[in-house]
Amino acid sequence: MNIEKQIEFDKIKELWMNLAVTEWAKEKIRGISFYLRETELKKQLRDTTESRKLMEKLGTPPLQNLTEIKDILVIAEKGGCLTPYQLERVERVLASVRRLKEYLNRGKLYDNPLAYDEESLDALEELKEEIGRQIRGGMVDDYASKELGQIRNQIVVCEEEMKQKAERIMRSNKECMADNYCTLRNGRICVPVKKEYKLKIAGSVIDKSSTGNTLFIEPAGVAKIYEELQLLKIDEENEVYRILYSLTAEVAAALPVISKTIATVEKLDFIFSKGKLSMDLDAVEPSINTERRIRLTDARHPLMDKKINVPLQFNIKEGVRGIIITGPNTGGKTVAIKTVMLNCMMAQCGLHVPCKEADICMNNSYLCDIGDGQNLAENLSTFSSHIKNVLEVLGEVGRESLVIMDELGSGTDPTEGMGIAIAILEELRKSGAIFLVTTHYPEVKDYADRAEGIINARMTFDKETLKPTYQMVLGEAGESCAFYIADRMGMPDEMLRMAIKAAYGEEAVHNYHFQKNQEKDKVFFKKNTAGISKIKKAKPNIELRIKYKLGDSVMVYPEKKIGIVCQPINEKGVLRVQLPGKKIWINHKRVKLHVAAEELYPEDYDFSILFETVGNRKIRHDMDRKYTESVICYDEN
Repeated sequence: MNIEKQIEFDKIKELWMNLAVTEWAKEKIRGISFYLRETELKKQLRDTTESRKLMEKLGTPPLQNLTEIKDILVIAEKGGCLTPYQLERVERVLASVRRLKEYLNRGKLYDNPLAYDEESLDALEELKEEIGRQIRGGMVDDYASKELGQIRNQIVVCEEEMKQKAERIMRSNKECMADNYCTLRNGRICVPVKKEYKLKIAGSVIDKSSTGNTLFIEPAGVAKIYEELQLLKIDEENEVYRILYSLTAEVAAALPVISKTIATVEKLDFIFSKGKLSMDLDAVEPSINTERRIRLTDARHPLMDKKINVPLQFNIKEGVRGIIITGPNTGGKTVAIKTVMLNCMMAQCGLHVPCKEADICMNNSYLCDIGDGQNLAENLSTFSSHIKNVLEVLGEVGRESLVIMDELGSGTDPTEGMGIAIAILEELRKSGAIFLVTTHYPEVKDYADRAEGIINARMTFDKETLKPTYQMVLGEAGESCAFYIADRMGMPDEMLRMAIKAAYGEEAVHNYHFQKNQEKDKVFFKKNTAGISKIKKAKPNIELRIKYKLGDSVMVYPEKKIGIVCQPINEKGVLRVQLPGKKIWINHKRVKLHVAAEELYPEDYDFSILFETVGNRKIRHDMDRKYTESVICYDEN
């Protein structure tokens, strides 16, 4: 069973993860479970408290996601060459480390223990400044080295000289030029020469226009300078790679320090995320005990709106291990037991809890059965699912467990369900675990009064407003208030008497005080509701069926052609008519009687002479006399 999902601790984790910055902290939160060592748990709670105090004084710490920098460091470690972009990422991370160190140093003024983690951070100022001096705007800066500066200056001079030389050639050969400007083609400076003057300009043809009338020629003098430029660019590339490899080597040399710093930043991110969650939930640090004691003052469900959530008062005293909670539906029983378990689990994961005060015991397991759990895919009914979960709980429960169960014994016959509920409670009592159970069975309430270490509790209900107050009262059994609610909502007295008699006997009916409300109708007022509209079955039109008979001569509209009926009208009002050379199906509304069959043919006339072929008539004749394998074929037209 997924305990975290059933009690909604997975949603708490989602809120918590959204407050972390680094992927390492998010993954740690996703996989976190409750601590079982008291010293470790108390340290985690202290960290949460100190991080919240620090943020209340200094604001949110300057943390940064470190996923990208980790990949960059792997490249440096393997001896690769970092790009200018990657080196800038290293510089930015070191700058954020410096800001974090300054943040923690300010925290030392408040004597906050967490602030002294600053000593485990190293911003590597020299490396950061070296990268910042040599890498700017995603590229190696001109002044990264004296050699690089000189090479790039020479490149600029060459490019300008090439352009000037090309322009001089154009001015001295204006009649040969197709345009007034030199152009860059395939990385080379060219002059646009008319096709007919190709041989007048010394140089290499680099490109031509789409029409072929203009040739782009690189003058011979320009080509010589271009060769010098290419050599300079090779020198530039070599110098750039030398600088990048040099900086990468410095990063690689600092890997142990950077790795330690990153681990510290990730640890601080995890700690500060707990403090952020504490501030968001307006939570407090709980006291931790190992004496099986739970006391919550003004406890809230962390996922409910604080403005509408009614605080819960809860206290399991010494000698009490089980609480049976009863009360009306929608009275907050399920929310109450979830609130208790959520607060306990949060505390044991090192988080603050949304309470005014809290004293919480450590548990070695959290077990629950909440919801109907019906699973159609596994063919599990509500009751089957409950029993499956309960048996898993009983297989794991121990003296240091915390167990919650909702609507124990529900989903089956009430008598049998009550018996099973008591049997389950007895097993939980024997285990010594702390357990909270909700139920409606009166026999279970009686069992709690008799059993050692178990007490009743009820969720209060305002009978005047018919609304739950969401307050738990320990030591008292509650009632469902079903009859009272039904009475106030207008159920007729006669129905209530029958219900009370069926539940508690005739004497209970006399003892029940019915509501005195003259406006309350003692019988149901039946509302008029819309009836079901059925499809009316069409009655066969006998007159239509006998309107046209086999052999009738009819006129077919709109063509006004004369034909003979070869098949009478069917239930759809369609008949078949023999026209010259073909048979057609046609609606009776497009046909008009011309001459009745009685006037055209004798009484016993064989119409097959008109409508069947000679071959079919012969086969039919043979069929009447003897067995034959021949088949009558009808024309579909």
